[in-house]
Amino acid sequence: MQTLAYGFPKLGKKREFKQLLENFWKGALEEEAFYQGIKDLKLERAKIYQKNVDLFPSNEVSLYDFILDTAIMVGAIPSRFQPYQGLKTYFKMAKGKQAFELTKWFNTNYHYFVPEIETKAFSLFENFPLKDFLFYHNFGINTLPKLVGPFTFLKLAKLIKTSSEGITVEKITNPKVFEEILESLVPVYQEILKTLKEVKPQAVLIEEPALVMDLEPWEWKLVKKVYENLSGFTDLWVLTYYDSVSDYQAFIDLPVKGLGLDLVSNSENFNNLKQLGFPEDKVLIAGIINGRQVWRANLEAKLREIGFLLKINQNLVITNSCPLFHLPVSLEGEDHLPIELKNKLAFAEEKLTELNLLKKGLEGDLGALDLIADFKDKLQVSFGQNEEVKARISNLTEQDFTRDLPYQERIKLQQQSLNLPIFPTTTIGSFPQTEEVRGMRAKFNKGEISLDEYKDFIRQKIVEVIKLQEALGLDVLVHGEFERTDMVEFFAQKLEGIVTTKQGWVLSYGSRVYRPPIIYGDVWRKAPMTLEEITYAQSLTQKPVKGMLTGPVTILNWSYYREDLPKEQIAYQIALALLDEVKDLEKAGIKIIQIDEPAFREGAPIKRKEWDTYFNWAVKAFRLCAKALPETQIHTHMCYSEFNEIISYIAAMDFDVISIEASRSKGEIIEAFETFSGWDRQVGLGVYDIHSPAIPDKEEMKTIVKRALKILPKELLWINPDCGLKTRKWEEVIPALKNMAEVAQELRQEV
Repeated sequence: MQTLAYGFPKLGKKREFKQLLENFWKGALEEEAFYQGIKDLKLERAKIYQKNVDLFPSNEVSLYDFILDTAIMVGAIPSRFQPYQGLKTYFKMAKGKQAFELTKWFNTNYHYFVPEIETKAFSLFENFPLKDFLFYHNFGINTLPKLVGPFTFLKLAKLIKTSSEGITVEKITNPKVFEEILESLVPVYQEILKTLKEVKPQAVLIEEPALVMDLEPWEWKLVKKVYENLSGFTDLWVLTYYDSVSDYQAFIDLPVKGLGLDLVSNSENFNNLKQLGFPEDKVLIAGIINGRQVWRANLEAKLREIGFLLKINQNLVITNSCPLFHLPVSLEGEDHLPIELKNKLAFAEEKLTELNLLKKGLEGDLGALDLIADFKDKLQVSFGQNEEVKARISNLTEQDFTRDLPYQERIKLQQQSLNLPIFPTTTIGSFPQTEEVRGMRAKFNKGEISLDEYKDFIRQKIVEVIKLQEALGLDVLVHGEFERTDMVEFFAQKLEGIVTTKQGWVLSYGSRVYRPPIIYGDVWRKAPMTLEEITYAQSLTQKPVKGMLTGPVTILNWSYYREDLPKEQIAYQIALALLDEVKDLEKAGIKIIQIDEPAFREGAPIKRKEWDTYFNWAVKAFRLCAKALPETQIHTHMCYSEFNEIISYIAAMDFDVISIEASRSKGEIIEAFETFSGWDRQVGLGVYDIHSPAIPDKEEMKTIVKRALKILPKELLWINPDCGLKTRKWEEVIPALKNMAEVAQELRQEV
């Protein structure tokens, strides 16, 4: 038996990747030095792999996103980015004015770039798999070249369409068109495999997570045809993860040497192995170590699982269930955590150790077996229980999930109270977190300034941002969130039953990182969390200031959550804590409260058959925390997910206003409201892309609004950026918001 690991975080223990990228963007690092830093990072990762596992991949350290790399590899570079000029064009595609659309990678919080297919002519533009294999080979390091499979790449792609209204993109739904494009893509992969055959790797890893999606029979026929055309060059190991393969028999019949199954996220794959068996002439790549959760595995149980798998197939490779980049790099430096909790945790590096221990344990290594038994004892400790929270959950009734008046009656009360103009303008919540802000927070955390000094600084920032918004002419203001590091971490630090880490950073996209909290016990609120800053901001202006909360589904989905309680129950616990906050904000006179749910879609199961179960409790969790007074206007915000398919679930959330991304997707999301019968809620259009430093012009923003006006009445439309402004610079934010406010004023005259 061999061990394989893949997807180890590229971030580095000290966030070296982030520093390299941002220093290069700022011009503080020359291109040669940037590449050297990336090479050093690759070699450091290889050492960690080599220490723990038999096999690991090359071609994993993308300079921004692996799907963007794949698009460049096969020459799927839209004409607006040609001629291609190396890193300049690469980063323009990622964060330029006409950058690719960002969306969530399956049901995770990683964002990938949606490939845009402009022509069916593909060619090998950059042979990343070969180059990276040779890089490691030159240092005497053997790797398995890894690449995203052609089916998954195309399944996630969209077609470019150009019309008088500009560029639009849409999913490839026509089977004939999909087949034609796939057939033209396969020769590029054949060429890549020909070049890899010459360097003789043990195998080539091909990631095909799209095979766990709900696929039609015609799609499986195409997958089989693809691998019939690719299998003659070198041994191929096809990896799937995040769920069970949608057609097990079709999967194991693929003409490849190795097949990878996620045996953690679902029970169906394991049941199929037991009932239908596995081909003796193929390698079974068993994903038995959880790649998405930080909890230590019960290694004794895993050893028994391996024993069973060996009876099914002797050609066994054990691995992580999915890429490890969903985890922090290492537990090193997390000594502040309660020992009872730390003993239960395993981050990415510790997951590799678990694979190593399993192999040694299987071989009869006494030291490894002792460690495995010791770990099992530590897993039994239970703490963080709260009987009052449990009682509140058990006493919930349907009335707790329903607002006192229907929307059409509420909106009249809200309009009388708020008296907002048509096309009201606002922002999503956060304003730039400058070096000054981060520096003061660091000083406070180190004890270099007092709590009073830190609060005075935050209050001064709030004064400045309120004055700015008033000067720009925005209609609904925010306090800027200068006291918050992250929209989930901030609340996690104020809630009981959740802990945060010091170095548990995870990449979300590009250089953007966050530290997912760890929910280990019952969740409850000890004291108000946002009241002080929001009420101070409201005291500075006559315009409404939004209360800013992160919703229960997002806090849950962006955290590592306990596994001894159903997710539904955890969501309700968080929702009750947030409801207490909503009531306090209302008592303080706050008239608008925004409860952000960007992870609402993200947490949905990949299989549609499981959607109703998930969305039922996700909707109820939101409604539980949003049970405000009728005259309180409840906003929510969602971004960078495919919402068109879940519009009915979104409508069931019973908010008053939703703000959405409408810029990178070229306004495509607006079509969802056209197909949904009876949409009556207000919609905040994200008219410019905050993930790009480019200043949007007014015509671009007007185009999005005018497209929406063809579907929705003007009375329902708000105008705002597509996401928070935290990561942007003031010199970008101010002119962009000025343009946005002027667009609203001009539209009020035009329509």
